Order: sequence, then structure tokens, then C-alpha cells
Amino acid sequence: MDPLLREKILKVLDTHRICTVATLRPDGWPQATTVGYVHVGLAIYFLCALDSQKAANIARDDRVSLTIDHDTADIMAISALSLAGHAHTVEDRAEAERVITAMIAAYADAPAPVPIVRPSPDDIRIFRVTPSVISLLDYSKGFGHTDLVRL
Repeated sequence: MDPLLREKILKVLDTHRICTVATLRPDGWPQATTVGYVHVGLAIYFLCALDSQKAANIARDDRVSLTIDHDTADIMAISALSLAGHAHTVEDRAEAERVITAMIAAYADAPAPVPIVRPSPDDIRIFRVTPSVISLLDYSKGFGHTDLVRL
């Protein structure tokens, strides 16, 4: 991958905290849900309840799509990611603890009506998404401009 393109992708990942994850329901319809995320390089992590529909969908079919973006008043300032990949449950306890720590740190500045209780890896499901393809949207290069990266 071109180093400049990788840098731009990582900048989008670094400057956001939420994404939309799309999974496939048992009836074949897509299900899109907003989740908080953290990343290590291009690996993206999110967590959910053990009995969530997302977790059940991914257990059946690990293919997911994610979008990472934000609202902007200037359409030509759109900079976002759209990616497809495979989601895998994080089984390694040390990796799970690092993800939980990073997730809590990502929201450290957010006002909370009650303190955030640190979940145990046993109480939640943590997924690592390994992208297969990434589209970097960069409208500053022209309306609808996309750079496609296959990994």
C-alpha cells in the first residue's frame, strides 16, 4: 500500500470514535449498527453484548462492512472510510484487556452521568475486524473521489 494513502487512512481512524458496522441477518438482510471502536494499525476493534444480534450474525457469517465518517457542512470536506473485512472474536485475554483499556481511554473526556464501569472480557464480546478492502473517500480531490486499497 502506498505510504501516503496508509497515513490518510490511519488519520481517519485516529480522528473518529464511532463507526457503523453492517452484518448479515439470518434472513439475508443487512443489519447496520453504530458502535464505538479503537484500532491498532488497520485492525479495528469493537465490543458488544454477549447476546447481541451483531454477535449472533457474526457467529454465522464473519463478513462485515464498516463506515467511519462524520457530518460536515461542506460536502467537499468529506473524508471517510468504507471497508469490508472479516470479524473475529478476540479470545486472547491480554489482547481483550488492551482493547477494553483503549476503549475506555477513547472516551475519557466524555461527560458521563455515572462512572464507566470497566467490563470484564467475560462479560462482553470483543471483535477484531481485519479489512480486506478499504475505500478512502476524499472529496477534497473532487466530488466522490475514492481511493481503493485491497489488502
